[in-house]
Amino acid sequence: MRDYERWHEQYDDPAAPLSWRLGVVRAAIDADLDRRSGPVRVLSVCSGDGRDLLGVLSGRPDAGRVTGTLLELHPAIAERARTAAAPFPGIEVRTADAGDSGSYVGAAPADLVLVVGVLGNLSNADLIRTVAATPQLCTAGATLVWTRAVRPDAGNDEIRRGFAAAGFRELTYLEFGGPGADQPAVGVVRFTATPVPLEVGPRLFTFVR
Repeated sequence: MRDYERWHEQYDDPAAPLSWRLGVVRAAIDADLDRRSGPVRVLSVCSGDGRDLLGVLSGRPDAGRVTGTLLELHPAIAERARTAAAPFPGIEVRTADAGDSGSYVGAAPADLVLVVGVLGNLSNADLIRTVAATPQLCTAGATLVWTRAVRPDAGNDEIRRGFAAAGFRELTYLEFGGPGADQPAVGVVRFTATPVPLEVGPRLFTFVR
């Protein structure tokens, strides 16, 4: 497994592909909050230190209407997220395995779901299973933001078709550096199907790197 604490250091370089990804994800979060009025519930899967959501909330005067849960397995990284979330009492950080469906009890469904930095770390079977299970995390009309690198041997067309089959309508899809590059991509989809209950028990995924 990679050293995820050192991996997060890439965000310190404003020219790095991960910094581009962070900017695109933050813009998607901001846009979704702008289109909503009233309370918003957020769920972040494998949230890291939460800098995408928490970075947006730190600049919004209406941050108090946002509640939600960040799931992060790495204890030190989860603690950093917990410290950063301290100004936002509605945000809970759970040191929990997001691959375990039981970790979502009380956190799902949400109006805004972040699946950032997840899909590129899964086997193909787990990737398909996870995408198919995402309706369980969503309220009616929820927005879901996902990321996965585009590699020469692995584009994201299968993932995009998977979200469509699961009842999502694609709003945005962007790739860093253009099609075919081994660089991050960000997709934003809207859940248009009927919500389904959370199925506790089956494992969703296990990181392979």
